[in-house]
Amino acid sequence: MKILVCSPAWVGDAVMAQPLYRRLHERHPGLELHVLAPAWTLPVLARMPEVARSHLNPFGHGALKLIDRLRLGRKLAREHFDQVIVLQNSLKSALVPFATAAKRRTGYIGEMRYGLLNDLRELDEKALPDMVGRFVALGEDRGQLPQRPIPHPRLRTDPASQIATVARLGLDASTPVVAFCPGAEYGPAKRWPARHFATLAQQCRDAGMQVWIFGSGKDRDIADEIVRLAGEDSVVNLCGVTQLDEAIDLLSLAQVAICNDSGLMHIAAALDLPLVAIYGSSSPDFTPPLSEHAEIVTLSLDCSPCFERVCPLGHMDCLNKLGADMVWSALDQAIARKTNDFARPGR
Repeated sequence: MKILVCSPAWVGDAVMAQPLYRRLHERHPGLELHVLAPAWTLPVLARMPEVARSHLNPFGHGALKLIDRLRLGRKLAREHFDQVIVLQNSLKSALVPFATAAKRRTGYIGEMRYGLLNDLRELDEKALPDMVGRFVALGEDRGQLPQRPIPHPRLRTDPASQIATVARLGLDASTPVVAFCPGAEYGPAKRWPARHFATLAQQCRDAGMQVWIFGSGKDRDIADEIVRLAGEDSVVNLCGVTQLDEAIDLLSLAQVAICNDSGLMHIAAALDLPLVAIYGSSSPDFTPPLSEHAEIVTLSLDCSPCFERVCPLGHMDCLNKLGADMVWSALDQAIARKTNDFARPGR
């Protein structure tokens, strides 16, 4: 059996697709699983043992490029896939699968993809309220819901890469590390303010812990602001100086991670770190951190979740009014939860 999965474009969604891959292997022993994905998610797939091979999806958001998509599909047709599963809902995302001529092409109806996909599913949002459940359901037969609880994603680390990256950046991991992930690619309505992160960084320093800030080059500005407000002696800004695979290895060294609802949050959860996940405009019911060692912090205001990139009311109270003390308390609880878990008999 040979299956191709067309992965979502967001890093967090790519992580949440891993339980689907695991389920496909359970259903099809000896499966050869391939994944079509954009370049920035390929390092995540490389840390998933379920994925035999990744293929580059070169098409940016909103780009039709009909001929190029059909050409890529015909190239992938040489792999002779038995099934293609499409996790995105757009019409464009079904063009490559159609051109592969795979006998079975599975996905949700989405943007009326009749003809392009021949194993169309109607999404029941009440039966499948969370994204990971919707992904796993596409690996089941039509009409079957995934078994709960759904296994959590788990990413591998590379010890040799970890040692090399620590040495390259001159990091000292002998002092307990708190990982800050202050970015959120989706928009500012998902970003906890820099001043709150800075206050929390000072609390970490006073407790004898150091802070490493993770993110891409796009997160450099907010990270610089945190450093300026907190003081350089307690914070190391790693935004834009690591590749994603290096960030995965460095994140695994942290004692706890503090994250917005972002791709790095889902990576931290998949590394089984104690984790505090901060939610503003998005919903912890739809895209929660998939970990037993996560604490969710949200004010649950009447106006949230709004799922907007920018606060439609202009005040962003859902994050501005969520103070550092609330997150500090959750940090303690996340560490205690992980400590108690390992202290259980039989561990």
